[in-house]
Amino acid sequence: MLNRTYDDQNCSIARALEIVGDRWTLLVIRDAFEGVRRFDDFQASLGVARNVLTDRLNRLCDEGILRRHLYQERPERYEYRLTRKGVGLWPAMMSLLLWGDQHYAENGSPLVVVHRGCTGRLTPALTCSECGASLGPTDIDPRPGPGALPTDRVVQQARQSTP
Repeated sequence: MLNRTYDDQNCSIARALEIVGDRWTLLVIRDAFEGVRRFDDFQASLGVARNVLTDRLNRLCDEGILRRHLYQERPERYEYRLTRKGVGLWPAMMSLLLWGDQHYAENGSPLVVVHRGCTGRLTPALTCSECGASLGPTDIDPRPGPGALPTDRVVQQARQSTP
């Protein structure tokens, strides 16, 4: 098993991997960007064991990437929301998405990231393919792509939001 820390390496990538270099952690962050907030919703989306999810959520909160927000007092229940530090991961997440689309989306992108302002698509430079605007997480609208499956959450959300 790989060590969780890279104390012998003076490298920002290694330091970042200590925090987000686990597949469940990245998928929790992905879901948080897609609007998932509650433990049971993360668990249903990911299918991850509850103890593993608890560990990842606690770690992300401890690192200041997510913050807990009390939404129910009896029993106490929390939502998990991205902090500014967490939102700062958006460029890395979008770069991974586009890289995955380029190399592993055999049937087309399952998710396309569209600029709300003009419906251009997100480019690897994190700009709009049509108008050239720099894009951030509040400027985009994720939509089902040609490789989406009917069971994909983004497809279900798109169907629910269509009148």
